[in-house]
Amino acid sequence: MRVFISYEGFTEPLDVPPDQTVMALKQTVKRNFLVQLSDNQQVRQYLELSYGGAALHDSWALSDVGIASGSAIRCFIKTEQRPVMSVFNTVTGETLPIEGTASLLHTSVDKLTTLISVQCGIPVSTFRLRTPANVQLYDCNWLQDYAIKMGTILRLDTWDGWVEFLQGCLQGHRLTVQGHLSEEKPVIRFQLRVALYIAAWSGHLDLAGWLLERGVHAEEPVGVHPYRQWCQQTAHQGTRKCPIHAAAESGQLLILKLFINNNIQSLACRDPEGRDPLKIAIQRGHRECARYIASKLCSVVSLPNMSLPMHIYLQVKRWVSSGKKRAASNRCHYNGAAFKVRLGKTLLIDGFNQPKMSSKSRKAETKSRRGIKALPPISNLLSISHLSSKGAKLLTPSLQFAKEMQEKQASMEGRGDGVFDQIKEGNNSLHKSSFKLRPVNRENVPRLVFVGASSKSFHVPDASVESSYQCGQTLRQNAVYCLTIASTFTEKPWMKQLDIARTLVRKHNTHL
Repeated sequence: MRVFISYEGFTEPLDVPPDQTVMALKQTVKRNFLVQLSDNQQVRQYLELSYGGAALHDSWALSDVGIASGSAIRCFIKTEQRPVMSVFNTVTGETLPIEGTASLLHTSVDKLTTLISVQCGIPVSTFRLRTPANVQLYDCNWLQDYAIKMGTILRLDTWDGWVEFLQGCLQGHRLTVQGHLSEEKPVIRFQLRVALYIAAWSGHLDLAGWLLERGVHAEEPVGVHPYRQWCQQTAHQGTRKCPIHAAAESGQLLILKLFINNNIQSLACRDPEGRDPLKIAIQRGHRECARYIASKLCSVVSLPNMSLPMHIYLQVKRWVSSGKKRAASNRCHYNGAAFKVRLGKTLLIDGFNQPKMSSKSRKAETKSRRGIKALPPISNLLSISHLSSKGAKLLTPSLQFAKEMQEKQASMEGRGDGVFDQIKEGNNSLHKSSFKLRPVNRENVPRLVFVGASSKSFHVPDASVESSYQCGQTLRQNAVYCLTIASTFTEKPWMKQLDIARTLVRKHNTHL
C-alpha cells in the first residue's frame, strides 16, 4: 500500500506492506529524507511518527492502528535533554535524573544534596551520596574533587535498618512507620521528626496527624542523627528545615492547614535561607497555598481584652518563646546539665570511623547484631568421648527396667489376638477389609440445567480468556488499556477509535 510521509513541509509517497512495523518505517524515512540525528552526552534526538493525532509506538504494525492506503503520516524530530547525572535511590529502587547544564558538575556537594532532597522528599540528614567507586561525597567538598563526569550514576544510601521505615513514610503507612522505629529513645525522636517531614512533603494527612498527636512539632527542625551530635556545628544547613517548609515547597494545602491550625506560630517559621512559608509557596508557584497563608497573615487575633493583627501576635509569641528558651538554658547551665550523648553511646565523625549508612535492611542488621553461635557436629554429640568426661561414668539402663519393658510388650501381643503378629509380618489385608469406601454413583449426581438454552448454544470460553488471567490481567483490563491507547487518536472519529481498540485487543490476545 502507498502512504504519504510529511516531513518539514515536504510530502513524499512510500510503498510499504500493511504489516510493516513503525520501527521499520522510521528507518525508511531516515534513508529517504536523509535525516541526521545527534546523540551525545547532553542531547538525544529521535524520530517520531504521528497519525491521527497520536504518536505511534515502534512495535505497532501499520494495519493495527487503521493505517490504510492513502493515509498521511507526520514525521517530527524530538529533542531530549540528557540528565547531567543520575542518583540511584536505594529506598525506592528508582534512578533519579538530575537535570541541568554542565556547570552543575562544578558545584559543591551540599548544593547537590539539597537538590536531591527537594526532588525525592527525604531530609538531608538521613542519606549520603557515594560514587561508583564507593567513595563518600562530603558536603564541604566540590564535585570536581571526585572526578565526577557527565552521566555518572551516584548512589543514595541511608542509615542501616531505615529502608523499611523510610518506605513506610513515603507511602504513608502509619503501622509500618510505627513498627520500624528504633529501640533507642533519641533515635526514635529523630525518626518521628523525619517521618513528619516526609509526610508533609508527600501529603499524607493521616500520618501527619498521628505524628502531631505524638508531640512532634511542624515548626521544629529535623536536625541531625543522634550519632552525629558532635558534628552538628558543621552539618548541612538543610538540617534546619522544618516540616512546614517541606509542605510549602511541595504545595500540600491540606498539610499546611493542619499545621497552621495546630500551631499558629508555624506561619513565622523561617528556613535556613530566611524564607517563611508564604515566600516559599510564592517562589514555587503554588497559588492556592500562598493565598491561604496570606489570608491567615492578614487576619486578626481576638484576645479577651484586645485584638491584635496576626503579625504583631506572632512577634509577641516569638518573644515569649525565646525568653522561655533563654531561661531554660540558664537553668541548665547552673544545674550542670549533662551532654545529650552519654558515655558508651555511638558517635560518628567524618573521616574517623565508618558511617553506618549502607542501606542495610532491618532484618540483616538484626541478624548481624545477634550473631549465630556454631553448634558442635552431631557425630560429636553422639560419641561416647563427647558425653563422658573425667570422673564421670556412662549411665546404662538397669536389667530390671529391661524386664519390665519385655513384660509389657508380651501382654500387648497376647491381647491383640494375632493382629500384632500380622502387622509385623506385613499383612495389611485386615486393615483393607475393615474400612470399605462407598462407591460413587455419578448418575445420581444432579447436573446444572440452563433453562431456555439448548446444548448447542452453550459457549465455552476460548484459550485467550485463560491466558489473559494467567498473565495477571483480565479481558476487561486489556480492553480498558487498548481503549485508552485508541483514544489518543484525537483526529479520528469515535467509531474509528473503537476499531483501532478492537484490533489491538485481538493482536494482544494472539501474542498471549
